[in-house]
Amino acid sequence: MSISFVEGFLLGLGAAVPLGPINILMMNEAIKKYRNGVLIGLGAMSADVMYLMFIVFGLVVFITQPIILDTLAIFGGSFLIYLAYLIFKNRDAKLNVAKEKIVHTSVTKLYIKGFVLTAINPYTIGFWLSASSYIATKELDTLVTLLGMLSAILSWIVLMPYLVHRTKHKISPKVSHWISIASAIILFAFGIMMFINLLTS
Repeated sequence: MSISFVEGFLLGLGAAVPLGPINILMMNEAIKKYRNGVLIGLGAMSADVMYLMFIVFGLVVFITQPIILDTLAIFGGSFLIYLAYLIFKNRDAKLNVAKEKIVHTSVTKLYIKGFVLTAINPYTIGFWLSASSYIATKELDTLVTLLGMLSAILSWIVLMPYLVHRTKHKISPKVSHWISIASAIILFAFGIMMFINLLTS
């Protein structure tokens, strides 16, 4: 049982830690407010759980149809490019914005942003299909392994934005400007890659 949890935890870290669209978005939001980064992460995790349920209940066959995956790739690529534009547009926004502006940031919008970005990413489906195959092949305890995976993802969602937010005072306006530009370029690249993969598949 403990081996299943450990392997699940490591799998979860493998999914959560690499630099990708969600982590970039979480970092950008956590700089403004810790809660914002966590909400993006929780939205993403909810999409993960949704696809996990599809797999558990055998519904994955409906979402792995080529037309569904192609549609997700189109929306996913477009959404990533749009987010890249927003980040680039606000690249010179001050880190220490007025408190009332931060407090009134919509909780629902942040959560939905994380959920949608993960839900319309075909790679999310691919990851959970691979993970479920791995669990079956290794004959691990499915429930315990999944618990380990979700524990790792949740830990990352809570800790990474905290570290980013706590160190934001060390980020100068010039550094913040270039972080935003780099983030926008990376998100734009992910979006373009989705379209390239769609056209070449």
